[in-house]
Amino acid sequence: MNPSKIIGIILIVISLGVGYIGINKIADNTKEINFLGLKINASNESGKQQGYLYLGLGVILLVGGIYTVNKSK
Repeated sequence: MNPSKIIGIILIVISLGVGYIGINKIADNTKEINFLGLKINASNESGKQQGYLYLGLGVILLVGGIYTVNKSK
């Protein structure tokens, strides 16, 4: 197996983990409560922003991993 192909596969696996962390950070920092018919939205904007950064990094790693795997063929 080609070393660049192994690196590409590792990047894809890491991107899935980073994306999962990002989705969890966004979900954990966005809460909505329905109290007596009123919707109360409580969100942590800095936590959501950090989650979006993780998602962006995950997408970049995924694209880089796919490019590396396809380039090694």
